[in-house]
Amino acid sequence: MAALGEVAARWAPGLWRRAVRAAAWLGGRRFASGGTQSPPTFGLLLDIDGVLVRGHQVIPAAQEAFRRLLDPQGQLRVPVVFVTNAGNISQCSKAEELSAQLGFQVQPDQVILSHSPMKLFSQHHDRRMLVSGQGPLVENARALGFKHLVTVDELRAAFPVLDMVDLQRRPKTTPLPRSDFPAIEGVLLLGEPVRWETSLQLITDVLLSDGNPGTGLATAPYPHLPVLASNTDLLWMAEAKMPRFGHGTFLLCLEAIYRKLTGRELCYSGLTGKPSLLTYRYAEGLLAQQAARRGWAAPIRSLYAVGDNPMSDVYGANLFHQHLQTQQEGAARSCASILVCTGVYGPQAPSPTVPAPGSEGSPFHGHRDFGFRPELLEAAHVVSDLHEAVRLVLCKEGWAL
Repeated sequence: MAALGEVAARWAPGLWRRAVRAAAWLGGRRFASGGTQSPPTFGLLLDIDGVLVRGHQVIPAAQEAFRRLLDPQGQLRVPVVFVTNAGNISQCSKAEELSAQLGFQVQPDQVILSHSPMKLFSQHHDRRMLVSGQGPLVENARALGFKHLVTVDELRAAFPVLDMVDLQRRPKTTPLPRSDFPAIEGVLLLGEPVRWETSLQLITDVLLSDGNPGTGLATAPYPHLPVLASNTDLLWMAEAKMPRFGHGTFLLCLEAIYRKLTGRELCYSGLTGKPSLLTYRYAEGLLAQQAARRGWAAPIRSLYAVGDNPMSDVYGANLFHQHLQTQQEGAARSCASILVCTGVYGPQAPSPTVPAPGSEGSPFHGHRDFGFRPELLEAAHVVSDLHEAVRLVLCKEGWAL
């Protein structure tokens, strides 16, 4: 059939184009009149915390939304990717968790964790990396392609005199210095750790010693070793009434310590998770793969990103939309930001600003490397919840509610 189409297009391009347009029009008419549904040309990028769930509690509006998105066979009617800045869980475990919460099968390749795009950082995969975070830390890092890993706990065991904040964990005797520990060649920050004081101390030691924390250097090297980090969210929403510290808060602490000790800025060789462009490009690729797997031939032109955090979800979607207006590596032509009021954002929240010293205002909570750009914090649409967001998208795309 494809070969026949190519012949027709070659010999009668005008006729072929008119036939394609007519087929598309008829397909739309069939759908509008309740007949065969035309393939989707749009996809959804859905945040999880504050959009689908609050902690372990599913938000009722999310369940209503998926009743509209599923067909009678329990299959999604449109491509959907779940894009979260969480990272202290495996992709498979997150898919299983979502499946149980939402009541339909979520595949692992429908889930993007904050560090998932680090699979693309192959130039660092052979380095010996100090990895920080919690959960299945080594498993996640290996799944991303990193081959040589040292955890903070392993580094602390090799050099116990480095961790001195907790009096109960201080060594009772002074161990012999080690000279057989291979140098660390980079730092991999996959999520907030449990013992912040230990991780902050040992990561700083590695950076100041050029990967040899058992030694001391008169001058800290600069540029320092490569640092890769995922999830710059300052805050996130769980069951508590107020937002909780995210990995962005940990990064803020690390940056402040490094600047205070060296007088220089901590530099990242890569930042992933929302709002980074790389994360949205990665998500676009997964949407296209999902559509192909379902047999939907039409390219996915319009993306709708639904989130609860203006600093990551809205900023990232708007940044990607701007990017698509000038550079189009894939099929997508637009990315609309939709902000819901079931998580970090509330309808009474003041607009973020960079206030002058001594003035009042809502401070900018985004990461310093993305900068304060007020226009990127304005959502294309503000709705109450995911159900309203899905109704909005289906209406805009001309799909039956």
